Amino acid sequence: MMPDMQGLLQQAQQMQQQYAEAQAELAAAKVEGSAGGGLVKAVVTGDNTLVSVSIDPSVVDADDIETLEDLVVAAVHAAGEEARKLAEQKLGALTQGLGGLGDSLGLPGF
Repeated sequence: MMPDMQGLLQQAQQMQQQYAEAQAELAAAKVEGSAGGGLVKAVVTGDNTLVSVSIDPSVVDADDIETLEDLVVAAVHAAGEEARKLAEQKLGALTQGLGGLGDSLGLPGF
């Protein structure tokens, strides 16, 4: 039996539109990661663009810049992980409908 090509094409176009909408939502969403008990915070968008870093003045020590650097890296990493989770949540259901294709294209959610 021959698959309904028109139906498959419409379904693919609908999925493409939903995926584009989800990507736009991710780009607009902001998530936060923190380190040092909230002394250093990083905010990224859902598509993992770093928006801001805030540092509590109490953690700034001219004699120990390395600790501050480590805290900034940890906060940015935590924010990136939150963005990945958000992308998986928003895009996972859409990319699952692609079978194994989404994984081979590097799409999140697999």
